[in-house]
Amino acid sequence: MDNRSSLQETKHHGEVRFPFNIYPCTIPGDFRQVAVHWQDSMELVYIKRGRGLVQTGAQVCTAQSGDIFVLTPGTLHAIRQAESCTMEYENIIFDVELLGGAEDLCAEKYLLPLQSGRLALPEHITPDEVWYPQAADCLKEAEEANRCKQFGYELCIKGALLRFLALLIAQSKALPPAEKASTQRLRAVLQWISAHYSEPVCVADAAALCQCSPNHFMRWFRQMTGQTFIIFLREYRLNAAAEALRTTEDTILSISEQCGFENLSYFNREFKAHFGMTPREYRK
Repeated sequence: MDNRSSLQETKHHGEVRFPFNIYPCTIPGDFRQVAVHWQDSMELVYIKRGRGLVQTGAQVCTAQSGDIFVLTPGTLHAIRQAESCTMEYENIIFDVELLGGAEDLCAEKYLLPLQSGRLALPEHITPDEVWYPQAADCLKEAEEANRCKQFGYELCIKGALLRFLALLIAQSKALPPAEKASTQRLRAVLQWISAHYSEPVCVADAAALCQCSPNHFMRWFRQMTGQTFIIFLREYRLNAAAEALRTTEDTILSISEQCGFENLSYFNREFKAHFGMTPREYRK
C-alpha cells in the first residue's frame, strides 16, 4: 500500500465537473494551524489581513496582507500562527485539469508538466512585484465570479485562472523544481507516521528511519515543521480521531485505541484541550 496517499488531503473541492472552490480561513480563529501535508490539487493562499507563517517545502516565510502563495500539486506545505498575530486568508483550490483537456496544446506544454512537478512557478508573490496588480486582479475576478455565480461564471473563473497562470509562467524560467534532500526526508517521515501512528511510536524509531541520533532528529524535525515530533504526532492522532468520530459509528474507546491512545482518560483530556470539547460533544 502507498502510505503517501494516506497523508494526502483527499477532500473534493467544488463540483465534480468543476473542481474549484474558495475557503475563507482565520488563524487561530478557525484552527491554530494547518499541519504539513500535500494534495494533488493546486492551492493559492491569498492573505487578506494580518500576519502569519506559510511553509512551502522546507522554507518558512512570513505572510503579510496581500501576499499570494502558489502551491503546486504535491508541494509539502503548512500554515501557522505568527506569535500572537491573527491572519485571515483565502484558500483558492482547483484541479489543474479544470484549465485544459488532454488533447489541448496548452495542457501538453504547461498543465501536464505543472502536475508532474516539471514546471517551476514563483511560490511567493508580494505586493512590491511589478506584475502583482495583474495577478491580484485575476484572483479578485475569480472571487467575484464565484460569489455571484451568474450564468457563465465558470468561464470567468477559468479565464481568470488561466491569465494568472500565464503571468506566473512568464516569471518562471521553466526549470524543474529540485526537491531538496531534507524535504525528501521529511516526506518519508510523514509517510512513516501515517503508516504507524496507531502503534506505540517514539522519537528513537523516527530517528532510526533518518539514520541519525534522536537529539539531531528532534532539532531537525522542529526546524522543518515548526513543531516537536511528539506534538506533531499527538495532533496527527487527534485529527485522525476527529475524522473517525465524524465518519464512523465506532465507540470512543475503540477510536482512541485505533489512533494510538492507550488510555481513554488521557485521550479525552487531550482531545478537549485540542478541540475545546470532549469527543462525545464533538461527535454530536
